[in-house]
Amino acid sequence: MTARVTDWGLAGLLMALLVTGALTLFAGSPGAAWIIAVHDACGMAIALLVIVKLRRVWPRLVRAREAHRRAAGIGAAVAVLACFVAGFLWSVGAAVAPAGYSLLSWHDGLGAILAIAVAVHMAVRAKRLRRRDLAGRRQFLAATGLAACAVLAWRVQRPVETLLALKGARRRFTGSYEAGSFAGNAFPSTSWVADNPAVIDPTSYRLRVHGLVARPLTIPLAELDQADELVATLDCTGGFYSTQRWRGIRLGRLLDLAGADPGAHHVTVASVTGYRWSFAIEDARGLLLATHVTGTPLSHDHGAPVRLVAPGARGFQWVKWVTHIELRRDPDLTAPLSTVWSSFV
Repeated sequence: MTARVTDWGLAGLLMALLVTGALTLFAGSPGAAWIIAVHDACGMAIALLVIVKLRRVWPRLVRAREAHRRAAGIGAAVAVLACFVAGFLWSVGAAVAPAGYSLLSWHDGLGAILAIAVAVHMAVRAKRLRRRDLAGRRQFLAATGLAACAVLAWRVQRPVETLLALKGARRRFTGSYEAGSFAGNAFPSTSWVADNPAVIDPTSYRLRVHGLVARPLTIPLAELDQADELVATLDCTGGFYSTQRWRGIRLGRLLDLAGADPGAHHVTVASVTGYRWSFAIEDARGLLLATHVTGTPLSHDHGAPVRLVAPGARGFQWVKWVTHIELRRDPDLTAPLSTVWSSFV
């Protein structure tokens, strides 16, 4: 491959990794498994292409007199290596958590750093592709060979892990590992950014249903119907999943009690912390407001007295400490921003 094809190939793969990596945060159902597969294959490809790149530029990188000109390139190479190693170790089941964060979280964070390093490097050093850079049988064969090796490496990874009896063979399609299934509150607890509210007194708790409804509701916990059950898997983007039997009230029944307006097309589920998430009303009707997990009342860490159970969604969309439900005509486009400021304001 020519130098320019290599550089732009790395940039293109990085863009693919960024896009698919962001999409994996929402890939909670088996139908979205292809997104993770594409992300993994692109990861293999970029690792191979970095080797090609380093073979060409290594002599220049180690020249002290040119170090200041190569800082972005060196940073990008280190970030690629660190990001790949973190992802690979996580995929085979390495039980380490540097600074208390899972290797998957490190992989995500290093990916963001990598994007910045490569953007700077491309801005400083990149040259425009020319037609002759892309023409020729050798270029086609090199690109095809790289793609084939990347797909092959991705395809054999899980069988090799199974053959070697590695923990990674037991990963869910999202990359998450099982933890505390059907064990009540024994599964791990995580919260977004600074969410750490005081314990909510069950006797003073009220659930509000408002917005585009005929009958706004304010329901004490003791009067909340808790007869509906649902077996669902909570899959956290931090790297664990847990399947539980949840009990509470279907959100659809609650919307019917409130008399949802025909013009209401979206439902926002909000936490006492200010954190919230928005769902299309057709999807929201199938969700559960849970008070119990596998026969046990929810603990505070897991969102007591009421949390959202959203099958097929990732863990950060399972809103904890739910205090109100709002029916809206339009989607709550600012809801994702609450992941940044909830509990700070």
